[in-house]
Amino acid sequence: MKDFTRELSYKTSRSSGAGGQNVNKVETSVTVLWNVQESGFFNEFQKNLIQEKLRNRINAEGFLFLTVSESRTQLANKNKATDKILEIVNKALVVPKKRLATKPSKAQKQKRLDTKKKLSDKKENRKFKY
Repeated sequence: MKDFTRELSYKTSRSSGAGGQNVNKVETSVTVLWNVQESGFFNEFQKNLIQEKLRNRINAEGFLFLTVSESRTQLANKNKATDKILEIVNKALVVPKKRLATKPSKAQKQKRLDTKKKLSDKKENRKFKY
């Protein structure tokens, strides 16, 4: 898991929703920002992969952003936001293996044909014979 937390920047704002006085007074919501193209931590291939897979989360200026307002404290939200953005980016870097086309073995083909024959015989025996 790659840790690029040095390149992250944070913005705080007031959380929305229930919470009473705490929500009205304290900026507990945390938005984490990361400029994908300016990153010195990843190579060009990795940056392009991140931009392709996370294009819905990257704004016009090229910043990947994520807002967290789950907790009542700013520090807890900052930690959760950092963990989530690291997880999202590391998942985006995974390149799935290419599927290799395989052929069924002779035994598998024979088993399939035997099963078909048994089913056919079973249905044939159901018919009324004069």
